[in-house]
Amino acid sequence: TRNEGLPPSPEVRALARHISISASKTRRAVDQTRYRPHEQAPTIPEFTPHRACDPVPRLIPSAAANASRLGLSKAEPFVGGAEAGKGTSYKRLRPRAKGRAYPMRKHTRHATIVVRQGHA
Repeated sequence: TRNEGLPPSPEVRALARHISISASKTRRAVDQTRYRPHEQAPTIPEFTPHRACDPVPRLIPSAAANASRLGLSKAEPFVGGAEAGKGTSYKRLRPRAKGRAYPMRKHTRHATIVVRQGHA
């Protein structure tokens, strides 16, 4: 492997759970922040007009705060990993004609940001 023989870099995670946004929009915001320095990463999605660009960049300062709380040094932390996974689905009923109801699912997503030390 690429990192064979090297010590693992410490990493800290921050999660946003049950975001009610589609998967493609969440992945678009997450992909923009991956492998960026943690100072630069929240400002990139700030100028894109997607709804997921609100909750995802808020995770980066949270992960950096978790890292400082756990005693990791602030020597060049970067967003080492970011992913958008499937969350729970809320089941709702949609009213239809003649008193009927059709089932409907409202999907949610979980976003994960991993902050590591070192270089990207």
